[in-house]
Amino acid sequence: MTAEFRQAKSKEFVESLTRHNMDSYYKRIGIPWDQERFDRNWEEFESYEINVDDTVVGVLRLSHDNVAYYIRDLQIRPSWQGKGVGSQAIIFARGIAKRAGAILLRLCVFIMNPAVAFYERLGFRVCKTEGAVQYMEMKIS
Repeated sequence: MTAEFRQAKSKEFVESLTRHNMDSYYKRIGIPWDQERFDRNWEEFESYEINVDDTVVGVLRLSHDNVAYYIRDLQIRPSWQGKGVGSQAIIFARGIAKRAGAILLRLCVFIMNPAVAFYERLGFRVCKTEGAVQYMEMKIS
């Protein structure tokens, strides 16, 4: 199974999947959904649909500065989690970052999210923990 990455066109899909996947974390931490922030970020981030056999199974959202690329959001439909789609998304993001000359790939994740272990298996290391959030990065070689 090979994932394909295409520019995301449906803001509604991205928002719906993100809210569905993250709702329990937001509630647990007491963070309300910030529609204005989501709308602003929709314009600023590079957003990709993740497709498998012409089915949209997830979304990857990126931003960057002069040093690093940032995975701002990686959401996979629950029925597709654990099937290698997330790993392919990280490889895709790393490729974009490398071609752009970035030296780091960074992300942040809630500490109670099982994805922390996934990111560590792929080579990310925790840089700092602030409240309920871990900041992680990997060097791009």
